[in-house]
Amino acid sequence: MFKRFTQEEVSSQSQVKSSVGRGIRASILESYPQLEDEIDDILPKKESMVLAKCSNHVQLLVINKEPVFFQHRDGPWFPTLRLAHRHPDSLEPSSWRTDAGAIRFVLGGANIMCPGFTSDDGIMDHDIAVDAPVVVHAHGKQRAMCIGRVKMTKDEIAGVNKGIAVENLHFLGDGLWQLPTIE
Repeated sequence: MFKRFTQEEVSSQSQVKSSVGRGIRASILESYPQLEDEIDDILPKKESMVLAKCSNHVQLLVINKEPVFFQHRDGPWFPTLRLAHRHPDSLEPSSWRTDAGAIRFVLGGANIMCPGFTSDDGIMDHDIAVDAPVVVHAHGKQRAMCIGRVKMTKDEIAGVNKGIAVENLHFLGDGLWQLPTIE
């Protein structure tokens, strides 16, 4: 989604009304209840919340010129990798881990296949619903390597063991990662 993303793809930016901001905040807390203790640090009430509209029906939620969440069409809000790196413990219930062999493919923008999770080093501790956001880590690495959308439940992944398990939306080194601020 953000493989070749640049600042020029941001078509418009608008400050969000407080009522809309409360709705976005509630939607994020509904998807990530574990962020409740840290939501005031992530989305401060006193800071202006900006919604940046981009090409391909993508919206970025920007706080202090830094994108913290993104949304495709009217789907769920996905955290950016920078946010996932700042709050790793809070996003742990939305995380899975692949084996080390998947790293080079994921960092190239490829989707994550089932064998990456079913190998000995892969871990799917948490039940995550289909089409829900997932933070993907790699075996032996401390930080998350991508944010994706779950395509199969963990039981289906273990049973079928082939096909796309997670759609890769945002990965280390993509355009959104290289663009730390939105002007």
